[in-house]
Order: sequence, then C-alpha cells, then structure tokens
Amino acid sequence: MYSQGKGWIEVNGIKRIVQLDRNCETRLLQIWESGVNETHSFLTSSDRERIRPDVLLGIRSVEHLFCFYKNSEIVGFIGVDTKKIEMLFIDAAVMGEGIGKTLLSYAVETLQATLVDVNEQNTHAVQFYKHMGFIQIHRSEHDDRGRPFPILTMQMGSSITH
Repeated sequence: MYSQGKGWIEVNGIKRIVQLDRNCETRLLQIWESGVNETHSFLTSSDRERIRPDVLLGIRSVEHLFCFYKNSEIVGFIGVDTKKIEMLFIDAAVMGEGIGKTLLSYAVETLQATLVDVNEQNTHAVQFYKHMGFIQIHRSEHDDRGRPFPILTMQMGSSITH
C-alpha cells in the first residue's frame, strides 16, 4: 500500500519522512532517549546530554529517514545514508515486538543498506545485527566524535533473516 501526506510517504505502514517538523523531531528525540535509556547503560546522563545535539543533527541531515507507526504514533525510526544505517531506535515500551527487525529489513531490501556502526557495549544491538546477518568487519576504540565508546562496524554478511 502506498499513500502520501504532508511531509511523509507511506509504504506498507512504514513512513518515509521527507519534511521534518518540530513535533516529529521532538518525538524522534523522545524515542532515541527511551531506547538509549533501555540499551545504553554505559552512558551517563551527562553523556546523553552531550550526545543529544549530535542526534538531532543526524536526524535532520540523514538522507533517508523512515518511521514506524503503531496506533498512529511513531514508535521507532531508522536513518540511512549511502547504504549505511546511521541510526535505528525503538521506543523502550515496544522493544521486542519486531519493529526494529521490520525497519532494518525494509532498509536492507529497499535501500540496499549493508553497513552499520554499533556501540560495542550495546550487546543487545550487537546480537540483533548478528541475528539479522551482519558480521563485524572493524573495531574502533572511539566513536566518530572521538568519545571513548568502542564502535563495531558491521556489514551484511548473508541474506537477511526473516
């Protein structure tokens, strides 16, 4: 199913955001914070505050931004630039419902996304990507901003698991 509205295009329940507004940005930041609070126990609250502006910049500048809606509310999102997954966050309240898998599968199948950087300390995400067919190809001691959070670069190594 395909439909289009102001600022978005929907395909099979996943909406591509083509024009961000303040309400959408606010909701995406809430989802990021909810997901990070659940999965990134290695980050302090001050770490999250320092990272937050970078997340907003990423949301605003990512080439492809897709949101997953449940009951007319955004509950997850994925951002892809040039076949690389730059962000994938799910609201903690709906983790485990297959939303991340749905968004990732869509990005891989539709945009041929084959790369992702994952915080090594986010063991749930590392296992998720491995389960979905990604393999580690590189490790860095620091994130892309030079912060001391080890990053694993992973690449699609087999066809995506359904």
